[in-house]
Amino acid sequence: MTGKLVICATPIGNLGDASPRLLEALRSADLIAAEDTRRTLNLLRHFGIVTQVLSYHEHSTQHKHEALLHHLSMGKTVALVSDAGTPGISDPGEELIRDAIDGGVEVTIIPGPMAGVAALVISGLPTGRFAFEGFLPRGKRERRQVLANLQSEARSLVFYEAPHRIKDTLGDMYDAWGDRRAALVRELTKAFEEVKRGTLSQLLDHFAVNEARGEMVLVIEGNDAPPSLGEGVSPEHLLEILLSEGYSPAQAVRRAVKQCNMPREELYRLAMQLGNAQE
Repeated sequence: MTGKLVICATPIGNLGDASPRLLEALRSADLIAAEDTRRTLNLLRHFGIVTQVLSYHEHSTQHKHEALLHHLSMGKTVALVSDAGTPGISDPGEELIRDAIDGGVEVTIIPGPMAGVAALVISGLPTGRFAFEGFLPRGKRERRQVLANLQSEARSLVFYEAPHRIKDTLGDMYDAWGDRRAALVRELTKAFEEVKRGTLSQLLDHFAVNEARGEMVLVIEGNDAPPSLGEGVSPEHLLEILLSEGYSPAQAVRRAVKQCNMPREELYRLAMQLGNAQE
Protein backbone atom coordinates (compact mmCIF):
# COMPACT_ATOMS: atom_id res chain seq x y z
CA MET A 1 0.00 0.00 0.00
CA THR A 2 1.32 3.46 -0.88
CA GLY A 3 0.14 6.87 0.19
CA LYS A 4 -0.25 10.08 -1.70
CA LEU A 5 1.98 13.10 -2.14
CA VAL A 6 -0.08 16.25 -2.67
CA ILE A 7 1.87 19.19 -4.09
CA CYS A 8 0.19 22.28 -2.64
CA ALA A 9 0.70 25.74 -4.09
CA THR A 10 0.27 28.27 -1.30
CA PRO A 11 -0.26 32.07 -1.36
CA ILE A 12 2.84 34.13 -2.16
CA GLY A 13 1.70 36.90 0.14
CA ASN A 14 -2.02 37.57 0.44
CA LEU A 15 -3.67 34.72 2.35
CA GLY A 16 -6.92 35.51 0.57
CA ASP A 17 -5.46 33.72 -2.45
CA ALA A 18 -5.74 30.35 -0.68
CA SER A 19 -8.19 28.18 -2.58
CA PRO A 20 -10.84 25.93 -0.96
CA ARG A 21 -9.09 22.90 -2.48
CA LEU A 22 -5.79 23.92 -0.89
CA LEU A 23 -7.34 24.31 2.56
CA GLU A 24 -9.11 20.96 2.30
CA ALA A 25 -5.89 19.25 1.21
CA LEU A 26 -3.99 20.73 4.17
CA ARG A 27 -6.75 19.71 6.61
CA SER A 28 -7.05 16.15 5.34
CA ALA A 29 -3.33 15.36 5.01
CA ASP A 30 -1.69 13.14 7.62
CA LEU A 31 1.24 15.53 7.71
CA ILE A 32 2.61 18.58 5.94
CA ALA A 33 6.21 18.77 4.71
CA ALA A 34 7.10 22.48 4.80
CA GLU A 35 10.11 24.39 3.52
CA ASP A 36 9.53 27.15 6.09
CA THR A 37 7.58 25.88 9.11
CA ARG A 38 7.07 29.36 10.57
CA ARG A 39 5.42 30.62 7.40
CA THR A 40 3.35 27.47 7.02
CA LEU A 41 2.19 27.57 10.65
CA ASN A 42 1.03 31.17 10.14
CA LEU A 43 -1.05 29.99 7.18
CA LEU A 44 -2.49 27.07 9.15
CA ARG A 45 -3.33 29.18 12.20
CA HIS A 46 -5.08 31.75 10.01
CA PHE A 47 -7.45 29.06 8.72
CA GLY A 48 -7.73 27.00 11.92
CA ILE A 49 -5.87 23.96 10.53
CA VAL A 50 -4.06 21.70 13.03
CA THR A 51 -2.31 19.17 10.78
CA GLN A 52 1.16 18.06 11.91
CA VAL A 53 3.99 19.99 10.18
CA LEU A 54 7.47 18.62 9.49
CA SER A 55 10.40 20.72 8.31
CA TYR A 56 11.75 19.85 4.85
CA HIS A 57 14.16 22.27 3.16
CA GLU A 58 17.44 22.38 1.23
CA HIS A 59 19.49 21.72 4.37
CA SER A 60 17.38 18.76 5.53
CA THR A 61 19.25 15.53 6.11
CA GLN A 62 18.87 12.46 3.94
CA HIS A 63 17.29 10.80 6.99
CA LYS A 64 14.41 13.30 6.92
CA HIS A 65 13.98 12.74 3.18
CA GLU A 66 13.85 8.98 3.71
CA ALA A 67 11.41 9.43 6.61
CA LEU A 68 8.94 11.23 4.35
CA LEU A 69 9.26 8.50 1.73
CA HIS A 70 8.63 5.94 4.50
CA HIS A 71 5.44 7.75 5.54
CA LEU A 72 4.28 7.62 1.93
CA SER A 73 5.13 3.92 1.63
CA MET A 74 3.00 3.24 4.73
CA GLY A 75 -0.07 4.77 3.09
CA LYS A 76 0.12 8.26 4.56
CA THR A 77 -0.96 11.39 2.70
CA VAL A 78 1.77 14.03 2.73
CA ALA A 79 1.07 17.62 1.67
CA LEU A 80 4.19 19.29 0.28
CA VAL A 81 4.43 23.08 0.56
CA SER A 82 7.22 25.55 -0.17
CA ASP A 83 7.68 28.77 1.79
CA ALA A 84 5.32 30.35 -0.76
CA GLY A 85 4.05 29.57 -4.24
CA THR A 86 4.34 26.27 -6.08
CA PRO A 87 6.61 23.55 -4.63
CA GLY A 88 9.23 22.04 -6.88
CA ILE A 89 10.11 25.38 -8.49
CA SER A 90 13.48 26.60 -7.18
CA ASP A 91 13.07 24.60 -3.96
CA PRO A 92 14.01 21.14 -2.62
CA GLY A 93 10.57 19.66 -3.24
CA GLU A 94 11.75 18.61 -6.69
CA GLU A 95 13.80 15.73 -5.26
CA LEU A 96 10.98 14.44 -3.05
CA ILE A 97 8.54 14.56 -5.96
CA ARG A 98 10.92 12.63 -8.21
CA ASP A 99 11.65 9.95 -5.61
CA ALA A 100 7.98 9.56 -4.76
CA ILE A 101 7.16 9.00 -8.45
CA ASP A 102 10.04 6.53 -8.77
CA GLY A 103 8.66 4.68 -5.73
CA GLY A 104 5.21 4.29 -7.27
CA VAL A 105 3.54 6.82 -4.99
CA GLU A 106 0.50 8.67 -6.30
CA VAL A 107 1.42 12.31 -6.84
CA THR A 108 -1.22 15.00 -7.34
CA ILE A 109 -1.16 18.79 -7.36
CA ILE A 110 -3.29 21.63 -6.05
CA PRO A 111 -2.31 24.34 -8.56
CA GLY A 112 -2.03 27.94 -7.55
CA PRO A 113 0.32 30.92 -7.30
CA MET A 114 3.79 31.01 -8.85
CA ALA A 115 5.67 34.29 -8.43
CA GLY A 116 7.62 33.96 -11.69
CA VAL A 117 4.51 33.65 -13.86
CA ALA A 118 2.67 36.40 -11.97
CA ALA A 119 5.63 38.77 -12.42
CA LEU A 120 5.92 37.94 -16.13
CA VAL A 121 2.25 38.71 -16.76
CA ILE A 122 2.38 42.03 -14.91
CA SER A 123 5.75 43.07 -16.38
CA GLY A 124 4.37 44.25 -19.72
CA LEU A 125 7.04 42.26 -21.57
CA PRO A 126 6.22 39.50 -24.11
CA THR A 127 4.52 36.51 -22.48
CA GLY A 128 3.99 34.17 -25.45
CA ARG A 129 7.36 32.45 -24.98
CA PHE A 130 9.50 32.69 -21.86
CA ALA A 131 12.30 30.91 -20.02
CA PHE A 132 12.25 30.55 -16.24
CA GLU A 133 15.81 30.61 -14.89
CA GLY A 134 15.16 30.82 -11.15
CA PHE A 135 18.12 31.96 -9.05
CA LEU A 136 21.41 32.73 -10.75
CA PRO A 137 24.66 31.34 -9.25
CA ARG A 138 25.96 33.36 -6.34
CA GLY A 139 29.55 33.40 -7.58
CA LYS A 140 30.32 36.28 -9.94
CA ARG A 141 32.23 34.16 -12.45
CA GLU A 142 29.53 31.49 -12.60
CA ARG A 143 26.77 34.10 -12.81
CA ARG A 144 28.47 35.89 -15.70
CA GLN A 145 28.93 32.58 -17.54
CA VAL A 146 25.22 31.76 -17.26
CA LEU A 147 24.30 35.23 -18.53
CA ALA A 148 26.73 34.89 -21.45
CA ASN A 149 25.08 31.59 -22.38
CA LEU A 150 21.69 33.31 -22.40
CA GLN A 151 22.79 36.24 -24.57
CA SER A 152 21.06 34.96 -27.72
CA GLU A 153 17.92 33.68 -25.95
CA ALA A 154 14.93 35.21 -27.74
CA ARG A 155 12.35 34.41 -25.07
CA SER A 156 11.55 36.66 -22.12
CA LEU A 157 13.72 35.67 -19.16
CA VAL A 158 12.45 35.30 -15.58
CA PHE A 159 14.77 35.27 -12.56
CA TYR A 160 14.43 35.25 -8.79
CA GLU A 161 16.87 37.41 -6.86
CA ALA A 162 17.66 38.48 -3.30
CA PRO A 163 17.78 42.20 -2.37
CA HIS A 164 21.46 42.11 -1.33
CA ARG A 165 22.48 40.76 -4.76
CA ILE A 166 20.15 42.74 -7.03
CA LYS A 167 22.62 45.53 -7.95
CA ASP A 168 25.38 43.07 -8.85
CA THR A 169 22.97 41.00 -10.90
CA LEU A 170 21.59 43.99 -12.79
CA GLY A 171 25.13 45.21 -13.48
CA ASP A 172 26.20 41.83 -14.82
CA MET A 173 23.09 41.66 -17.02
CA TYR A 174 23.80 45.10 -18.42
CA ASP A 175 27.41 44.12 -19.15
CA ALA A 176 26.36 40.87 -20.81
CA TRP A 177 23.31 41.99 -22.79
CA GLY A 178 23.31 45.76 -23.09
CA ASP A 179 20.43 47.99 -22.07
CA ARG A 180 17.39 45.73 -22.51
CA ARG A 181 13.86 46.40 -21.36
CA ALA A 182 13.24 44.97 -17.92
CA ALA A 183 10.81 44.87 -15.04
CA LEU A 184 11.51 44.30 -11.37
CA VAL A 185 8.54 43.00 -9.41
CA ARG A 186 8.77 42.84 -5.64
CA GLU A 187 6.52 41.85 -2.75
CA LEU A 188 3.80 40.43 -5.03
CA THR A 189 0.29 40.44 -3.50
CA LYS A 190 1.60 42.07 -0.31
CA ALA A 191 1.02 45.53 1.15
CA PHE A 192 4.11 47.00 -0.53
CA GLU A 193 3.76 45.34 -3.93
CA GLU A 194 5.74 47.31 -6.51
CA VAL A 195 6.59 47.01 -10.20
CA LYS A 196 9.50 48.97 -11.67
CA ARG A 197 9.43 48.95 -15.49
CA GLY A 198 12.10 50.42 -17.73
CA THR A 199 15.55 49.30 -18.83
CA LEU A 200 18.43 47.62 -17.03
CA SER A 201 20.25 50.96 -16.75
CA GLN A 202 17.16 52.63 -15.29
CA LEU A 203 16.81 49.88 -12.70
CA LEU A 204 20.49 50.30 -11.81
CA ASP A 205 19.96 54.05 -11.40
CA HIS A 206 16.95 53.36 -9.16
CA PHE A 207 18.90 51.12 -6.81
CA ALA A 208 21.83 53.50 -6.73
CA VAL A 209 19.68 55.81 -4.58
CA ASN A 210 17.03 53.44 -3.18
CA GLU A 211 17.43 50.54 -0.79
CA ALA A 212 16.53 47.10 -2.19
CA ARG A 213 13.93 45.32 -0.07
CA GLY A 214 11.60 42.36 -0.29
CA GLU A 215 11.28 39.26 -2.42
CA MET A 216 12.13 40.07 -6.04
CA VAL A 217 11.44 38.73 -9.50
CA LEU A 218 13.29 40.10 -12.53
CA VAL A 219 11.77 39.87 -16.01
CA ILE A 220 14.09 40.74 -18.89
CA GLU A 221 13.22 40.95 -22.58
CA GLY A 222 14.87 38.37 -24.79
CA ASN A 223 17.31 39.02 -27.62
CA ASP A 224 15.03 40.46 -30.30
CA ALA A 225 17.58 40.16 -33.11
CA PRO A 226 16.05 37.86 -35.73
CA PRO A 227 17.98 34.99 -37.30
CA SER A 228 20.39 36.22 -39.96
CA LEU A 229 18.86 36.14 -43.43
CA GLY A 230 22.21 35.20 -44.91
CA GLU A 231 23.25 34.81 -48.50
CA GLY A 232 20.76 32.82 -50.54
CA VAL A 233 18.18 32.59 -47.72
CA SER A 234 14.75 33.76 -48.82
CA PRO A 235 12.18 35.66 -46.73
CA GLU A 236 10.01 32.55 -47.00
CA HIS A 237 12.72 30.41 -45.39
CA LEU A 238 13.29 32.99 -42.65
CA LEU A 239 9.58 32.96 -41.85
CA GLU A 240 9.60 29.15 -41.80
CA ILE A 241 12.42 29.23 -39.24
CA LEU A 242 10.56 31.68 -37.02
CA LEU A 243 7.26 29.82 -37.25
CA SER A 244 8.99 26.53 -36.43
CA GLU A 245 10.39 28.16 -33.28
CA GLY A 246 6.86 28.80 -32.05
CA TYR A 247 6.27 32.40 -33.12
CA SER A 248 2.81 33.36 -34.36
CA PRO A 249 2.57 34.74 -37.91
CA ALA A 250 2.31 38.31 -36.55
CA GLN A 251 5.34 37.83 -34.26
CA ALA A 252 7.35 36.24 -37.10
CA VAL A 253 6.59 39.17 -39.39
CA ARG A 254 7.65 41.72 -36.77
CA ARG A 255 11.02 40.01 -36.51
CA ALA A 256 11.49 39.24 -40.22
CA VAL A 257 10.58 42.70 -41.52
CA LYS A 258 13.86 44.07 -40.10
CA GLN A 259 15.80 42.03 -42.65
CA CYS A 260 13.46 41.57 -45.60
CA ASN A 261 13.07 44.04 -48.45
CA MET A 262 9.39 43.26 -48.68
CA PRO A 263 6.22 45.11 -47.60
CA ARG A 264 4.89 44.06 -44.21
CA GLU A 265 1.50 43.17 -45.70
CA GLU A 266 3.08 40.81 -48.21
CA LEU A 267 5.20 39.21 -45.50
CA TYR A 268 2.11 38.72 -43.35
CA ARG A 269 0.22 37.00 -46.19
CA LEU A 270 3.20 34.72 -46.72
CA ALA A 271 3.45 33.97 -42.99
CA MET A 272 -0.25 33.10 -42.82
CA GLN A 273 0.13 30.72 -45.78
CA LEU A 274 3.12 29.04 -44.19
CA GLY A 275 1.40 28.87 -40.81
CA ASN A 276 -1.67 27.20 -42.32
CA ALA A 277 0.57 24.75 -44.17
CA GLN A 278 2.27 23.73 -40.93
CA GLU A 279 -1.00 22.92 -39.16
